[in-house]
Amino acid sequence: MTAFKLAYRNLVGAGLRTWLNVFILSLVYVLIIWHNGLLDGWNRQAKRDMISWETGTGQYWQKNYDPYDPFTLNDSHGLIPAEVKDEIHKGLITPILISQASIYPEGRIQGALLKGIDPEQTILELPTAKLSIEMEEIPAIIGTVMAKNTKLKEGDYVTARWRDANGIFDAAEVRIVGIFKTFVPSVDAGQLWIPLERLQEMKQMPGEATIMVCGNNYSPETIEGWKFAGLDILLKEIEDMIAVKSKGGSILYIFLMLLAMLAVFDTQVLSIFRRQREIGTYMAMGMTRGQIVRLFTIEGAMHAILAAFLGALYGIPLLSLQALKGFKIPGDSGSYGLAIADTIYPVYSIGLIIVTIIIVLITTTIVSYLPARKIAKMNPTEAIRGKLQ
Repeated sequence: MTAFKLAYRNLVGAGLRTWLNVFILSLVYVLIIWHNGLLDGWNRQAKRDMISWETGTGQYWQKNYDPYDPFTLNDSHGLIPAEVKDEIHKGLITPILISQASIYPEGRIQGALLKGIDPEQTILELPTAKLSIEMEEIPAIIGTVMAKNTKLKEGDYVTARWRDANGIFDAAEVRIVGIFKTFVPSVDAGQLWIPLERLQEMKQMPGEATIMVCGNNYSPETIEGWKFAGLDILLKEIEDMIAVKSKGGSILYIFLMLLAMLAVFDTQVLSIFRRQREIGTYMAMGMTRGQIVRLFTIEGAMHAILAAFLGALYGIPLLSLQALKGFKIPGDSGSYGLAIADTIYPVYSIGLIIVTIIIVLITTTIVSYLPARKIAKMNPTEAIRGKLQ
């Protein structure tokens, strides 16, 4: 306890030099916690949006379906299994039929996907209830990104052309009955959502689907001809992206840590050089070299402790405010091609804060100990005279 009191007194007595180091270390704390909290907030928000808008709690894929290979779509359809008919009726599963198509907005040809979905489904947040309208044309809902790219508005008509199960091309007028906003581009860009039965009729695929999206209370089981994709597969892309961003952020952490540790190291070296007589006096008073080394190491480590308190003074209000107001993404988030909202709300967990403090404290202690080892080689007489060996 005496060593801690003496170390604290020495640090406070050093004045501005101490507080400059403490301020730099406090910035390291705040920036590391802010960046990791931002990534954690993005990760949770993206997963929540994808589950709500696209993946559900899991999906059954027709055995030929490959989401990364559009050439498999012609063969990626099959009869909806009888064993899930009850679950579909209860709203635990919703089937989706996917078909390639071409649309002609303003006379231009553009590739698109027609996705048939039950207008009464409640698993996904898509506003499919708007598809319940009875009309001669094909009712469709599109996302804001699709509407922007095609310059289509609610109430507009567009011609769609597709090829049915027999390879025969057909075309019809599609009317846009709704435009929805989502932060998940994989259910928006290049897609028109239409009633499932209507698309089955157009494709001459009665009772067939490409994928089946599962709801919260459904327990997956093995179904012949269908493969189940859990959230570990469906969310892997966003998790990999977050992992890459985290690794990229580690470069920032290393840079900040190097600057802070260099400042602490230089301060310790200068302190030992200027306090030779003090060190010699400690030795003459009976303190062992190990005790003096420990004293200087504690002094260096206390920079990190004081920095944690200083960082809390301005970091807690700033980080709390951003957690409340969020971090505004510059530009149009829909153009990034990822599930990213216009505003990300950081999440600062207790574990993140504790781990950051521990890492900085351990690193500061090691850096403080390295120059303090010089004291073990000092001669008391020469130290009192102010001369290092």
